[in-house]
Amino acid sequence: MSGVMKRMGMIFRAKANKALDRAEDPRETLDYSYQKQLELLQKVRRGVADVATSRKRLELQLNQLQGQSAKLEDQGRKALALGREDLAREALSRRAALQQQVSDLEVQHQTLQGEEEKLTLAAQRLQAKVDAFRTKKETIKATYTAAQAQTRIAESFSGISEEMSDVGLAIQRAEDKTAQLQARAGAIDELLASGALDDQSGLAKDDIQAELDRLSGGTDVELELQRMKAELAGGPSAQQQAIEGGGGGGGGGGKDRTPPHFEK
Repeated sequence: MSGVMKRMGMIFRAKANKALDRAEDPRETLDYSYQKQLELLQKVRRGVADVATSRKRLELQLNQLQGQSAKLEDQGRKALALGREDLAREALSRRAALQQQVSDLEVQHQTLQGEEEKLTLAAQRLQAKVDAFRTKKETIKATYTAAQAQTRIAESFSGISEEMSDVGLAIQRAEDKTAQLQARAGAIDELLASGALDDQSGLAKDDIQAELDRLSGGTDVELELQRMKAELAGGPSAQQQAIEGGGGGGGGGGKDRTPPHFEK
């Protein structure tokens, strides 16, 4: 039972994998990956902006502390000039405390400035990678689209070739059947002409009638030939003479001919 379940699971995974392959479009996967890279790049840029903002805020604090320190130093000088050493000492004590704060802020400022530089460099490198990926993505998409179009065209031509093959077979069968019918008709005509088969339609002629028709046809041809010769030789009179003398078998002129004798 365990073996059957494992086999069913393998078959299910194989079919699911095949279905996923059919459903997957590499162009969509590339666009999704590019979108994720853009989101990562946006996060890095926001990090750079946050660090830069913190650095700028520290710079403002440093400027304020340095201004207060300069003011306390000036107050100490004035107090000492007026003979108030106690006021001068108090001003210098406050200035020393401010200087410690300035030192601490300067350390933080340097740290933030270093982080900003690192993030800026990382953002530049990531931007270059994203640009390179975008170019490669578009190239792959164009290649895939062209290959897909070529495949569809090839499949279309394959279908047309199969249809033309079927049409060619149909034409060949029609030609063979036509040749067979023509051969059969010719054989039947030969058999009818030879008398091997009887013509039941009543249109067939016997051999005597066929010979008379042949002789009559030959006589008509001879008369037509003599008429044409007479036309070429001498015009209408010669044509009339040729027609009148056609039945005499090439005898003399019309004046010398004796009228035919009819016996009762």
